[in-house]
Amino acid sequence: MKTVAMIPARMGSQRLTKKNLRPLRGQPLITHAIEKCQKAGCFDEIYINSEDVEFGQFAEQYGVKFYQRPAELGNSVATSEQFVYDFLKNVDCDLLIQVHSIAPLLTMEEVRDFTEAFKTSGKEVMLSCIQDQIEVAYHDQPVNFTFAEKTNSQDLDPVQRVTWSITGWQAAPYVAAVEAGKIGTYNGEIGFYPVNAISGHVIKTQQDLDIAEALLSVLRP
Repeated sequence: MKTVAMIPARMGSQRLTKKNLRPLRGQPLITHAIEKCQKAGCFDEIYINSEDVEFGQFAEQYGVKFYQRPAELGNSVATSEQFVYDFLKNVDCDLLIQVHSIAPLLTMEEVRDFTEAFKTSGKEVMLSCIQDQIEVAYHDQPVNFTFAEKTNSQDLDPVQRVTWSITGWQAAPYVAAVEAGKIGTYNGEIGFYPVNAISGHVIKTQQDLDIAEALLSVLRP
């Protein structure tokens, strides 16, 4: 079963410019993702997926592969549904594990354990999530609690907040779903894999990056 890691790296980003190249602990975010995929030791191939050839230098430096997606799949309108489908149509694999460089606090061990859990799950999709055991409402209505009584938070069913730190798909069902006019991202049977709140921290703004830097200074001094 050929298992491929894909690190998406769009050059353009609106909230934090050239986000994937921003330094964390003195090195670009993209390289943190490459290193953890290599250290996990569970992938047949590792790819950087970007519309910008500038990321090719990191692939060459680390001895991984570079896939240049079409330019139109690198703008702010394009969705992951589209560029994942494009990747799967052009790169042979059975299982695809997407490892986001913007989740730098996700550990190598979690990458390895997630991948193993997905391989043995038999599910078409596996999503990483943070399990929040706190009252959650949606459109002013309770999701995991009731207004009719007050429940202690430790007795609540946790909600599963999808983080996208790491995601797994079976390749063939994903492609088949898209080509049938359905959604590949959420096709078939879907599993949820919990990561802790630190590992699920995603970099979207400068403040997010500052928080990650501060957390790392405590966790890995």
